Amino acid sequence: MHTSINMYKSVMVLLLAATLFACEGNYQNVKRLSLSDGAPIAEGNNINFKYTDSGKLVTNLLAEKLLDFSNLEFPYKEFPAGIEVRFWDENGKKNTVTADYAIQFDNTGLVDLRNNVVVITADSVVLKANQLFWDQKNKWVFTDQPYQIKFKDGSYNDGAVGFDSSEDFTTFLSRKNQGVQLVDKTKIDDAK
Repeated sequence: MHTSINMYKSVMVLLLAATLFACEGNYQNVKRLSLSDGAPIAEGNNINFKYTDSGKLVTNLLAEKLLDFSNLEFPYKEFPAGIEVRFWDENGKKNTVTADYAIQFDNTGLVDLRNNVVVITADSVVLKANQLFWDQKNKWVFTDQPYQIKFKDGSYNDGAVGFDSSEDFTTFLSRKNQGVQLVDKTKIDDAK
C-alpha cells in the first residue's frame, strides 16, 4: 500500500509539473500572439484585390504591401510601398491611379495618396501631384499641394496652391494656377 501511495504521489507530481510547463508554454504562445499597441492586425504582401459587380470587374487594387489597422479605434489600411488602382466605368473604360504611398481611413472613406501621385482617366485627363485626397463617399478629389493637370481637350494647369474636383474631373475648381485654356471661338460667337 505504501508503494502505491508513493507511486500515486509521483504521478501527481509529474502531472502537476507537466501542467505548469504546459501553462507556461501556452502563456508564452498567447503573449506572442497578442498585439502590441499600434501594431497592425494583419499584413499582406503582393496584394492583387479584384472587386466585381454583377460579374463585371470594377476595381483592381495592386500593392506590394498592406498593413491593416482595423483593430484600432480609428481604423485604417496603409500601403507603405505604394499602390496602383485600376477602375472601370460602366462603359468598360479604364482609369488608373498610382502613388508611392497610400492610406485609406475606413470610417470616413477618405484616401490619402502621397508622393508621385498620377491619375490617368479613360478620357485622357492626366493629373500629377505630390498629394491627393479622394473622398470616396462624395466622389470628390482635392489637394492643397502643387499639381499639374492636362485635360482631354489639350488645355492644362500648373497649380501652385491646389484644387477641388469631382472624381471624373467634369467639375474642376483651381485655387491658383497658370496654364493654357483652349476656348472654342464658335461657342463665344454663338453666345452673342
